[in-house]
Amino acid sequence: MFEGRDEAICELLQTQGLVRLPPSAELRQGALTAGVTVAAQVIACGGLSRAQVLAAVAAHLGLSLELAPPVTVEPALLARVPRDLALARGIVPIRLGTEGLTVLALDPFDEPLSTDLAFALGQAVRVAVADPVRTAQLIQAAYGSDSAPTAVVEPSVAVLAEMAGQAPVVRFVSMVLEQAIRDRASDVHFEPFADEFRIRYRVDGALYEMTPPPRTLALPIASRLKVLADLDIAERRVPQDGRIRLGVADRQVDLRVSTLPTQAGESIVLRVLDASATRLSLDELGLPADILAGAKAAVSRPNGLFLVTGPTGSGKTTTLYGALQLLNQTELKLLTAEDPVEYELEGVMQLGVNPAAGLTFATALRAFLRQDPDVMMIGEIRDLETAQMAIQAALTGHLVLSTLHTNDAPTAIARLLDLGVEPFLVGATLEAVLAQRLVRKICPQCRGPWSPSAAQLQAVGEIGDAMPTARYFRGEGCPSCAQTGYRGRMGIFEWLPMTDALRELVGQESPVSRLRDWRRAQGCQTLREAGLASARRGETTLEEVLCHT
Repeated sequence: MFEGRDEAICELLQTQGLVRLPPSAELRQGALTAGVTVAAQVIACGGLSRAQVLAAVAAHLGLSLELAPPVTVEPALLARVPRDLALARGIVPIRLGTEGLTVLALDPFDEPLSTDLAFALGQAVRVAVADPVRTAQLIQAAYGSDSAPTAVVEPSVAVLAEMAGQAPVVRFVSMVLEQAIRDRASDVHFEPFADEFRIRYRVDGALYEMTPPPRTLALPIASRLKVLADLDIAERRVPQDGRIRLGVADRQVDLRVSTLPTQAGESIVLRVLDASATRLSLDELGLPADILAGAKAAVSRPNGLFLVTGPTGSGKTTTLYGALQLLNQTELKLLTAEDPVEYELEGVMQLGVNPAAGLTFATALRAFLRQDPDVMMIGEIRDLETAQMAIQAALTGHLVLSTLHTNDAPTAIARLLDLGVEPFLVGATLEAVLAQRLVRKICPQCRGPWSPSAAQLQAVGEIGDAMPTARYFRGEGCPSCAQTGYRGRMGIFEWLPMTDALRELVGQESPVSRLRDWRRAQGCQTLREAGLASARRGETTLEEVLCHT
């Protein structure tokens, strides 16, 4: 009757005095001859009905009995149990009451079933006994099978909202977010897959996985996060963006929320916005003294273009905010166009671009020029139109700060030329380029000397003959750094000021290789050289330098 439970059924029927069993060998032979299970043969020997056996099973297990289960189940009720969970555990919901959700199970003998379901679904679950044939038919009608999946039942807004408000889900989401913030995470990733639900933190630029929750929590957790971010919980077909403001350890933390529909569900990424980054001045960013002096001079000019370049996540926006802090004075009007505005700067007029509505960086710049600004910050120069507007603003007496995605400072000049900006305009407006990277710092608690491999030494051998004799360090791993050997990050920088000689090279449309040669001849340190200097001082590891430069 209940597959794989012959022995248990025989035992409970005999214990309850409902049957008197023949010898086991005779019992098995009779079942084999009749082509039925041993339990079915026992029932036949005792003259029992299926209803009597089901009642005996229910009484033995202490479960309720459903002799007449429903023929169909309401879609809203089905939506409470995800299809993969229902098929994996052989269950189907039939009723929701004050005592919780009642489900029929193909195997009511599965002792931890109700406890597992209660945790996965975030509510009390009662398992009931019913004819397994009827239960299997109901599961097939409701969810289909693994080999022939049916259409997914879309839960209603009310069901999603109820899922999001369940106490276990609320507590779990709060615990994950609070732990991420305490661990100094910059991002939290909620990633549903076909067979698992993964949660990862990004700390100091690297992703770390936490203990995964049950796959069935993916939808309730996604709904909870969307409720907190004031997003449409019923919309799971298109990406959405929102914000969450969270109070943790007596301070307010802003989280930027991004949802992405995937084949297995919604992937949700939360960016932890550290408001303290907006209060950092240029002096606090770790710039070497000569670069700091040059950067301050460049952004203190009444006009011109100052560029910060590097890959995503290299701290470009933080550097530009540091420059704005220096310039944020009563006698100057500052405007920014960002995608999106992540931090609010007191005394600065900030605008979030919206390309879908026609508000691009270029159109924002055009509008800025009619606002009588002194300083303008543009989140990124991505196209010729934005580049031309930035150049035009710099030519007409404004200071323009912006970013580019290039590998080093000389390549930033080449990128402007590749976009179509005339070389003489680049030479006339560009004041300086600052390239930067963020590398992880060695944990001070477990820092110790370390000898690099021959391959690693070979990778940096072109820097100079002194390299093999240099001393390097690494972290062994300790509780303070969660056994990673790293704690915190620092910047490494490359500075390229615009001089008359460089303007002449730009006017000649010199290739990047020639610009780099000129930079080296002037004694300007490359990103690789800056990183290696930090590694020799024991601030970061050689691996980090090789990875990021």
